[in-house]
Amino acid sequence: MPGRTPEGDALTALVLPVFALNGELLEAAAVITAPHKLTPARWQVLGAVLEEPLPVAKIARRVGLTRQSVQRVANDVVAQDWAHWQPNPGRRGQNLLVLTGKGRRAITALTAEQHAWADTVGQEIGEKNLKTLGTLISRLTDASRRYRQAAGEEPSP
Repeated sequence: MPGRTPEGDALTALVLPVFALNGELLEAAAVITAPHKLTPARWQVLGAVLEEPLPVAKIARRVGLTRQSVQRVANDVVAQDWAHWQPNPGRRGQNLLVLTGKGRRAITALTAEQHAWADTVGQEIGEKNLKTLGTLISRLTDASRRYRQAAGEEPSP
């Protein structure tokens, strides 16, 4: 079996640092959300419907999670009165998740902490580098999805 290409080696070398970054981002989110009785998962789902009501499947695609995990969190935020279900005029059976006033206030309340974190961390890295990284992450995600789809795997979020 042939070895990897230099590009394959470079991509493989990124895996552990990306996992570490994911863990760090989740920890930072936990610190930001805890004083507001939210979790990173709740924040993610509520943030997805900040601008417009969405069905669970669309939230899952937007945030890159499974429909089942988003459904569980959505049910939780509804039980906490941070959101409610609204009939979807376009698709019966796929209700829309809508922020309540309490949910909007919760998201607004943690905004100052999120801005302070983003400004401080972002300043260390620099706007240009962060924009380049964002573009590269999107390209890498798309390339991996294309590979998996070509291999016959089900598309994921």
